[in-house]
Amino acid sequence: MLGGGGVLGAYEVGMLRALREHGIEPDLVLGTSVGALNGALLAASPGDAVERLTKLWLSDVVRTAFGGSLVTRLSTLARTGTHLHPVGPLRRLLASAVPYSLIEDLPVPFQCVAACIERACAHWFARGPLVEAVLASCAVPGLLPPIQIDGCHYLDGGLVHSIPIGRAVQLGARRVYVLHAGRIEHPLRPPRRPWEVGLVAFEIARRHRFAEEMALLPPGVEVHVLPTGSPGPVSPLRYRDLTRVADRIDRAYRASSRYLAAGMV
Repeated sequence: MLGGGGVLGAYEVGMLRALREHGIEPDLVLGTSVGALNGALLAASPGDAVERLTKLWLSDVVRTAFGGSLVTRLSTLARTGTHLHPVGPLRRLLASAVPYSLIEDLPVPFQCVAACIERACAHWFARGPLVEAVLASCAVPGLLPPIQIDGCHYLDGGLVHSIPIGRAVQLGARRVYVLHAGRIEHPLRPPRRPWEVGLVAFEIARRHRFAEEMALLPPGVEVHVLPTGSPGPVSPLRYRDLTRVADRIDRAYRASSRYLAAGMV
């Protein structure tokens, strides 16, 4: 189960490395937002996913998804009225990174979630075009445009299911490994600036759902929330900052390796 978190999704790569070294392979992969991107690559090629994801995250290719100067971004916003970045670069990244067209063709069962605008609800993609489903799950409001699929428009899956433990349980999972971006490890602080008000409110909503689903786990379900090793919270506003990708991968690998070596498998 790979959660959302933008550039902090690099933590999930380190967690995957630790899981692989402990012989833990996925029977089912669920993803939301950047976790859908990481999860799609994992489901497509579990044997070498860590190497492929590491190379991807450390390359300049990832930067292209949210690239462009301030002038370019403002120009995109002025032209569209809704978002700062075109979806084309991310679509090309996914198409080149995942050699499968349909979700149902992936070697490992995979699902990702997005928020349907028209129905105001979560929509899980378990079949159909893979790239479009992942794009829908990654469509951060204000940064990327809504993705239209079969007449409906979709936004980022983190709006409805940032860490969807409940979906894993619903699908019959008895042991779940949660790979996340570190936000749930650090307590929230009251907002001090106007732009922090909405961010804190959103964090409360996303964390509440995760905590509620954890509290309602049925008997016999085992959940392991892997640690990121994060030294502290990172502002979501720094969504283009990829300078610490290698450090985040390494921190999560070492912290998760210690967790797994302690017998928490």
